[in-house]
Amino acid sequence: MNAAATARQPIAALPDELISQIAAGEVVERPASVVRELLDNALDAGATQITLRLLAGGVRAISVEDDGQGIAREEMALALRRHATSKITTLSDLESVATMGFRGEALAAISSIAETTLLSRTAGQASAFLLDAQSGELRPAARTQGTTVEIKELFFSTPARRKFLKTDATELAHCIVAVRRHALARPEVGFAIWHEGKLVEQWRAQTGEQQQAVQARIADVLGAEFGAQALAVAYPAAAHASTSAVACRVWGCCGTPQVARARADQQYVYVNGRFVRDKTISHAVRQAYEDVLHGGRQPVYVLFVETDPRRVDVNVHPTKIEVRFRDGREVHQAVHHAIENALAPSRAGAASALASNLPAAADHMDSLATPASGWRSGPAANTSTPAQYAMNWQPPNAHHVADVQALWHGPSADLPAQNVAPDNPSEWPLGNAIAQLQGIYILAENRQGLVIVDMHAAHERIVYEGLKQQLGAAAIRSQPLLIPATFAATPQESATAESHAEVLAQLGLQVTPFSPKTLAVRAVPTALAQGDAVALVRSVLAELMQVDAAHVIARAQNEILSSMACHGAVRANRRLTLPEMNALLRQMEATERSDQCNHGRPTWRQISVRELDALFMRGR
Repeated sequence: MNAAATARQPIAALPDELISQIAAGEVVERPASVVRELLDNALDAGATQITLRLLAGGVRAISVEDDGQGIAREEMALALRRHATSKITTLSDLESVATMGFRGEALAAISSIAETTLLSRTAGQASAFLLDAQSGELRPAARTQGTTVEIKELFFSTPARRKFLKTDATELAHCIVAVRRHALARPEVGFAIWHEGKLVEQWRAQTGEQQQAVQARIADVLGAEFGAQALAVAYPAAAHASTSAVACRVWGCCGTPQVARARADQQYVYVNGRFVRDKTISHAVRQAYEDVLHGGRQPVYVLFVETDPRRVDVNVHPTKIEVRFRDGREVHQAVHHAIENALAPSRAGAASALASNLPAAADHMDSLATPASGWRSGPAANTSTPAQYAMNWQPPNAHHVADVQALWHGPSADLPAQNVAPDNPSEWPLGNAIAQLQGIYILAENRQGLVIVDMHAAHERIVYEGLKQQLGAAAIRSQPLLIPATFAATPQESATAESHAEVLAQLGLQVTPFSPKTLAVRAVPTALAQGDAVALVRSVLAELMQVDAAHVIARAQNEILSSMACHGAVRANRRLTLPEMNALLRQMEATERSDQCNHGRPTWRQISVRELDALFMRGR
């Protein structure tokens, strides 16, 4: 080995030029990074209109114009120095940051790797002033109140980094995404993007109440299709929104499973107005969508998390895209409950609100919400264990169907006029059953046209939701293994198994130390006795390491109950009578999440009369 290569170098302070280059490498990755930082500054300055102009995807030129407060002449040179900012002044300010920017590094880092000019005017100045960052020259110029930052030839002083940039079209797309992220959170601000002299995107400022303005901006940015399928998200619910004990508020909207995408490219999370990527929040959303999305489909959502700035640390990443919560469990629960509550009502359940207004029919509502009493042949069907409960399904008898119809069509003096049940069965959301197709599908007629129901998938969801209600907090039954399954465990897995022994037992798992570095699985849930015991335990332990035990218990219980429901639901080629089909449709209307089965597949589809007319070219 070369001795010179291993010789100790003396400790020395880095020159300012090299410090600036290092900072630039942390802050500026591509043109979109510059756009993000300049937009942060414009919004902090109170801008109501921001215009972005780009050349060659931002590589040749980036210009951000705003109508904010502007920068005073005597502060312009200082604005380009490292760690110079108007956002914070003390340590307490850093611990409760309420602005988009606060580091004071962006302009200094950008000016070290690109030709930078700053043009600004405040309300009290007779004219604007133009500052050239390279020469330091400051001279009067023409401009209305506000600031324009112009960047040319990005990475001109570091050509090696410039080679890592993608095509102009790719860099332009990243810049548009950066503006879109700001636009969704600030509907009161207008945004315009010009590229090579052509307007490519524009979002006009929205007026009115904040949430309505955000909804309008979301539909404008993400498209009318998402706007039509978006579900309102609110936690706590409106009735409890003023509760002082609530430390975290979540609102916004999430897409129905029908608008889920193959990629996670339309997932927006804002913490106190700042776009972030956070594992705690994404995990909470993924859990809420767990049994309504099929395969690897990705949900679409725009969520706003509001909490005390002192309860979240935004100073953990150079690009400010990551945050750290003081109480991550609190945020996880708030987001999970907010999404779960939004997804619970189904399109098929539009009539369930009517049933909830019938106080005299509580017993009948129990029969609708709980498959054990709604789908039975006699009292013996009310079994004590979830497995027996799911397997004991029998079609409803005619007497029960009559009871259900009497519930929905019976008069009630307490009901407002608009909630009176329709006399025509075709006016129910899922309509009136007319036939069964191939022993698999139920055909029904409603006001819109034809409804097609996958009877197994639909009943699987009904049984599943009933099982969840029946199980409650009870432990899952387990089955001892004849030969314990052992595996080499990491120190974290061993510690988690020891500290969460009670949780594992509640999940039907018995995991004990076999040796200092080996764990033994001695019992597994009865419903999963034929599966891979080691893989099951490792997945549960990994989950316990990430989130609190209550979520792991609920998730594992739901997976087991889903398997039970799949085996207990009515099978294909089971011939049903029309009353039996109608009873199934009514239960779907009264069951949460009944638009999808436990595996995320749709349970029913609507074909309108217009679509049927088009198939047969009627009216052409």
